[in-house]
Amino acid sequence: MAITMYQASVPVFIKLLGNLKAILEKAAAHAAAKKIDESVFVNARLYPDMLPLSAQVQIASDMARGTMARLSGAEPPAIEDKEKTFAELIARIDTAVAYVRTFQAPQIDGSETRQITRKLRGNAVTFTGLDYLLTFAMPNFYFHVTTTYAILRHSGVELGKGDFLGLG
Repeated sequence: MAITMYQASVPVFIKLLGNLKAILEKAAAHAAAKKIDESVFVNARLYPDMLPLSAQVQIASDMARGTMARLSGAEPPAIEDKEKTFAELIARIDTAVAYVRTFQAPQIDGSETRQITRKLRGNAVTFTGLDYLLTFAMPNFYFHVTTTYAILRHSGVELGKGDFLGLG
């Protein structure tokens, strides 16, 4: 049995966004318990030239939404990047999950050969749907989810691999 484009995308995005939400909920509880202003975490970075946690979550949610829209032949609706609290970031994740859930298999399956052109660093890059999903969208999505986890873990939030995998 072959895996379909839908199976390789929708359930993965929903699962990892749910894990990301749980990680942010743990971080919010940690901040409250330790009486640390949430902005310390929301604005934290692993290195000065990297984006803050808020942007990592925004990009991860945008990557999930954008991938599904583009695989279906549409453009994703724009969402303003304005979240400043864990509650706002969690709401953004909920919005992304709700959007991803709107896609049905017939909209996504068969998109392996769809031409998807994105502007990357000022240059137009064209992918097939399969290459877009497997070599661009998923690696980017995982990068930003992982970076969110790493920022919070580095900042003292008690997280483990089980939290990242949704087993914790």
